Amino acid sequence: MSDPDDLVAEVEALEIKLAQAKASITRRFIGQERVVDLTLTALLCGGHGLLIGLPGLGKTRLIETLSTVMGLHGNRIQFTPDLMPADILGSEILDTAADGSRSFRFVQGPIFCQLLMADEINRASPRTQSALLQAMQERTVTVAGEDRALDPPFHVLATQNPIEQEGTYPLPEAQLDRFLVQIDVNYPDRDTERDILIATTGVEEDLSTAVFTRDELLAAQTLLRRMPVGESVVEMILDLVRAFRPDEPGASERVRDTVAWGPGPRAAQALMLTVRARALLEGRLAPNAEDVINMARPVLSHRMALNFAARARGDSLSELIESTARDLTRAEAAA
Repeated sequence: MSDPDDLVAEVEALEIKLAQAKASITRRFIGQERVVDLTLTALLCGGHGLLIGLPGLGKTRLIETLSTVMGLHGNRIQFTPDLMPADILGSEILDTAADGSRSFRFVQGPIFCQLLMADEINRASPRTQSALLQAMQERTVTVAGEDRALDPPFHVLATQNPIEQEGTYPLPEAQLDRFLVQIDVNYPDRDTERDILIATTGVEEDLSTAVFTRDELLAAQTLLRRMPVGESVVEMILDLVRAFRPDEPGASERVRDTVAWGPGPRAAQALMLTVRARALLEGRLAPNAEDVINMARPVLSHRMALNFAARARGDSLSELIESTARDLTRAEAAA
């Protein structure tokens, strides 16, 4: 067992580097602190992120900046309907040597990287989307019957346009569940948009610099899992996840009436990791109940769905998650 004093010192040192990383990111990606925090959360937890927002809000720019700041080798795939699995994974080609002998040689696809930007992921066909499933969960791909491991760390940050749905293929639930968090990228406020306008229309732009290395990020991911989580926070995570399962005995009447299917155990695992990451980013040594409330929507919103009646009424899934989390906190505080 590690010395608590050593753990505290390591956490405090990581907090300093994370503050430096955020400062470097915001030189090129102005404002949107919530979006930056959630993408850093995904990387610290060793997971994947799904960024949903309209075109022109800086999603691609953010991912490119993250690749530089976190010291990761990144690749980008622009998903289109004619993209094939081999375009992502790679394929074997037949080589002919000088002596006339022939042999197959594997040519790696763009998935062999440390940070993969999957741009407009819902434009690819289900066959191509499924090529990512094994890689996202197992960090391994199978080509021509041979398993090929992806070097750690491996992260997928995918973008999706929520408005333009013509010619798109909605992601299946199995793939959505493999994204640690859903990150909603909204319009910037007026002051932020003014800063963006001035910073990006001149002759030169500020550049981000590397703060982490690959090994430092891997060490940070291990350190995060060593952070303590209080019993009350663990119980709150369990209560919150189980509260959204309409077949659970303790589910509220509102959940029973509005939720078609609720989050599984992977949601609880994601919350356990993300609340630690938020505590780190906030400069704290351990997560609290407010961290659970804060991370509820990004972790749960893509792991559950409203039923037809609730969608017809115009019910909001985000509002349901946030109100249920707050009600649960008040109930536990009163108990």
